[in-house]
Amino acid sequence: MSIRNIGIFAHVDAGKTTLTEQLLLLAGSIRQAGSVDKGTAHTDDLPVERRRGISVRASCVSLTWKGVRIHLIDTPGHTDFSAEIERSLWALDAAVLAVDACRGVQPQTETLFAAFRNQGLPCLVFINKSDRPEADPEKVFRQLKRRLKAPFVSLWDDEALTEYVCGADDGMLEKYVSGLGPDREEVLESFSALSCSGQAHAVLYGSALKGTGVEALLDAMVRFLPAPAAVSERLCAVAFAACQDRLMGRGLWVRVFGGRLENRMPLDVLRGTDPVTGEKVWAQHKISQIRDASGQDTGVLNAGEVGTVYGLGDLTIGYVFGDEALLPRQIRPGTLKAPLITVQVLPQRKEDMQALREACRTLSLEDPLLQARYEKATGELRMQVMGKIQLEILKETLETRFGLGAVFGEPRVIYKETIASRATGFVAYTMPKPCWAVLEFDICPAPRGSGVSYTSMVPARDILPRYQHQVEQALPKALSQGRLGWEVTDVSVTLVGGNHHLIHTHPLDFIVATPMGIQDGLKRGGSVLLEPILKMRFVMPPECIGRVMSDVQLMRGEVTQTESDEDAVTLTALVPVASSMDYPETFASLTGGRGSMSASLHSYRDCPLALGAECPRRGVDPLDSAKYILAARSALEGDIYD
Repeated sequence: MSIRNIGIFAHVDAGKTTLTEQLLLLAGSIRQAGSVDKGTAHTDDLPVERRRGISVRASCVSLTWKGVRIHLIDTPGHTDFSAEIERSLWALDAAVLAVDACRGVQPQTETLFAAFRNQGLPCLVFINKSDRPEADPEKVFRQLKRRLKAPFVSLWDDEALTEYVCGADDGMLEKYVSGLGPDREEVLESFSALSCSGQAHAVLYGSALKGTGVEALLDAMVRFLPAPAAVSERLCAVAFAACQDRLMGRGLWVRVFGGRLENRMPLDVLRGTDPVTGEKVWAQHKISQIRDASGQDTGVLNAGEVGTVYGLGDLTIGYVFGDEALLPRQIRPGTLKAPLITVQVLPQRKEDMQALREACRTLSLEDPLLQARYEKATGELRMQVMGKIQLEILKETLETRFGLGAVFGEPRVIYKETIASRATGFVAYTMPKPCWAVLEFDICPAPRGSGVSYTSMVPARDILPRYQHQVEQALPKALSQGRLGWEVTDVSVTLVGGNHHLIHTHPLDFIVATPMGIQDGLKRGGSVLLEPILKMRFVMPPECIGRVMSDVQLMRGEVTQTESDEDAVTLTALVPVASSMDYPETFASLTGGRGSMSASLHSYRDCPLALGAECPRRGVDPLDSAKYILAARSALEGDIYD
C-alpha cells in the first residue's frame, strides 16, 4: 500500500508539534508553518491548546510525499495525557520519536520507546534542536544506544550503516568480504527491511524550527517505516479518538484494519450482555458521514486508512467494529499509565449540577479512563485523573466548551484492598419470595499483582449453567467495593456450593445474591489496604543526587538504581503515590529546571490503614440485606444494573 500510519511522539518540549508543522509545510499540505508559542499550530485545534501552547489531544493530519500518503498523528508530550498517547498507538503501524539534542534521552523518552517495543511498533528517531549551541547529536546517539538498549543506526554515518547491515545480513556480508560491494542502494534496501520489521531503528538529526533535516526525515518515513500489513476482507476497525463537529455532532476517529466502512452502512454495535440469558445485546447504527484524515468527505474508509466517522452515537473510545481477532495488538486502556487519583467535581452554581454531570459524562466517552461517576447516596460527582496539569485542562475545557464553572476537591489516592486470610462467604437468598439463590464461596488471598481469578466446582444439577454464568457476570460488581470501600484485587474466588430451586428461583436471583455472598466472605477474612507505588525516574545534575535520595526516603520510598551518564545522573526509585503527589514542583525547583522526571505505576503493596484511607461506600452495603435486596431488585427492574 502507498500508505503510512505514523505517530509523532516525544518527551514534553522536545519540539514534536513544530516538527509536524514542518513536515506538513514541506509536503505542501499547508502554506505556512504554524507556531506553538503563538497558538497557530495546525494540530493544536482546541482553544486550550492554543492558549497554553501544549498538545492535550492527539490530532491526525494527512500529507503526501513521493506518491505515499502519510496519516500523521501528533500526540501530547506531557505524561498527564498518556491516555491520548496510548490510544494513538492502537491506530498506528509505526512511530517517529523526537529527542531533544540538548537534553538527550529523558524519562518519558524511555517510557515511550518501551511502549513501542511492547506493541511491536517499528520506529525511527529524529534528534531535534540540533542547531542550538549546546546541542550534541553524537552524545544523544550514544545515550540512545546505552539507555534504550536497542540497535540504533545513524543515517549520517555511511560506514556505520554498512557495518551494521553486513552484520545482520549474510548476503551483504558476503559481498562486502568479496570486495564486490555492496553499494549504498543495496545497503539502504537491506536496512529498510530490518527497520520495517522493527529489528533496527534509523536515527537522523536536524532542526524542526529551521526546517533542516526534515526532508531527510520524510524520505526515511517513507522508506524505513512499514505500510499497513496485508488485510482481510472481513471488517475490523477501532475507534481511537473522538471529535466534535459544529454541524455533524460527535465523530469518532477510526483506523480500519480489515474490510471497509461506507456512508449509510448499517453497523451492529455490541451494547452489553443480557443478565438473564447471557446473550449479547446488539443495537444497529447507521453511518451518516465519513471524512478522511485531511477532512474531505470521502464516503468510504478502506483497510489501512484513518478517518472520522459520524452517526455512531455515544460509543466509547476503544470500541472495536467487526472481527477483533484481526487487530495487530490488544486494545487495553490504562496499560501505559492509569489514573491513580480521584477528585470531586463541584459546580460553581448549584443549579448547574445536572449540566456538569452531562458534561463530565461526555468527557468520559472521549476519555474512558476519567470514569466520571455520580453517587446518589453521597451526592458527589467524581472523576479519576492523572495529575494536576490534566485537572487544569479539564477546568478550562468545562469553561470554554460547556460554559460551566467547576471547582475540584482535594485529590484522593485510589487505593485497592484484598482479603487478609482465607474465608468462606455464604448467602441464602430465599426471602422475600419469589426468590431462591444459595451460594457458598471460598475466597483466598492471591499473590500481589495477580488480580482476580474465578472457578466453579458446583455441578450443573445443583446450580444450572445459566445461573452460574450470572454469578461470574456479577463478580466484578461484587468486588468493585470491599469492606474498606476500595476495589478488591489479588484474590482467588471459588464457587464451592449452593443450589437453585425449580419453582422459586427468579431469573436474576443469582445476580442479586452474589455480592451478598462475596461481602460476607470479605468480612470474615478481614481486609488489607493496598497503596499504589510509582516507579520514578529522575535525570538531574550530579550535585542534586544527595537531596533527591534524601527526599525519596522522606516519602517512604526506596532507591533501586543510580546511573551516571557524562554530565547527568539517573536515579530510579519506588515511591508511594500518597507521599509524592507534589514532588514534581519540588524537583523542578531543586534542579532549576535542568532535570526531568517520569513516573509509572509499579505495583500495589500493603499499607497500614493509618497511612491510607477508607473510601465512602457507594450505594447500599450488600450486608445490609433488607435495604440491599430492595435496591438491587429496583435497579434490575429499571434495567440500570451495571
